Amino acid sequence: MGAGKGAAAGGQTSRELVRRTLEFDNPARVPRQLWLLPWAASHHPDEAAEISRRFPDDIISAPGFFKAELPGFGDCYAKGTSRDAWGCVFENIHPGAIGQVKEPLLADWSRLDALRYPEELLTVDREKVNAFCRETDRFVLSGTWARPFERLQFLRGTENLFYDLADRPPELFELLGGLHDFYMKELEVWASTDVDALTVMDDWGTQDALLIAPKTWLEIFKPLYRDYIEIAHQAGKALFFHSDGHITRILPDLVELGLDAVNSQVACMGVKELGERFAGKLTFWGELDRQQVLPEGSRDDVRAAVREMRGALYRDGGVIAQCEFGLGAKPENVIAFFEAWEEML
Repeated sequence: MGAGKGAAAGGQTSRELVRRTLEFDNPARVPRQLWLLPWAASHHPDEAAEISRRFPDDIISAPGFFKAELPGFGDCYAKGTSRDAWGCVFENIHPGAIGQVKEPLLADWSRLDALRYPEELLTVDREKVNAFCRETDRFVLSGTWARPFERLQFLRGTENLFYDLADRPPELFELLGGLHDFYMKELEVWASTDVDALTVMDDWGTQDALLIAPKTWLEIFKPLYRDYIEIAHQAGKALFFHSDGHITRILPDLVELGLDAVNSQVACMGVKELGERFAGKLTFWGELDRQQVLPEGSRDDVRAAVREMRGALYRDGGVIAQCEFGLGAKPENVIAFFEAWEEML
């Protein structure tokens, strides 16, 4: 979806709908957002176009508008290899999905001093971003994702990183400190624009637990998120966070820090439990179960899942109808998802 306008409701623009949702202030309807992955766009182009036409997004992301050309090559969603702005090379065997880093840049700590930080990402053209925000009534997210844990994995390799977190070598903290300083600068640049929210992501969970010990997360990573949320709030913006997996263990800490919205796999954590513990304290930015319901369920299953989410999580706000149309998802189920939310207005 381009900038343009969303579908207003009750005299409220898309931007107002989202703000009221975050503030638990009776939005005229639940805001919506489709995450259309390249796999779905190529396998179901007609259905994807229909969904975008019938259910326009209330939330969009700003383009980068970088003054400097970003380093890297290739399309991370295409089959083959691509390199991101950090120099990490991804190998992809499934078109439409993101590949993996097979040869991490810092598999050997001796290369740490040679790590190049992509300063080009800091050359955001504020005037162009602000013009983009002025020309839309949608709620605009920043065009960047700070991701310290995942970047550590890309640079060190997942296995090496887990050993690092156990052994705590000084090089780990030198690297993490550099990453954090860079992400602070990047978020501060975006905080100086007119976007409505900053964005952070890290996949922290397996299907039923955190990937690392909760104590380790509290000691090493919670302080990083505190800084990111403070940057957003000091600039009068919200902080939106994405994480896959079972992350119930860290949600109380994120609520304590003032996180505004979380995109997470609510089904694997238990919608009822999430509602009992966090409804009214945090906005759940989706999502419908993309492991079972979207690829395998019926339209009735979708409607039942939406009813459960609304009953458990909605408190005069606090829910965004976000759905990922990705690998294996049935287009009719994505349509049913947005229809079900409309029926509950």
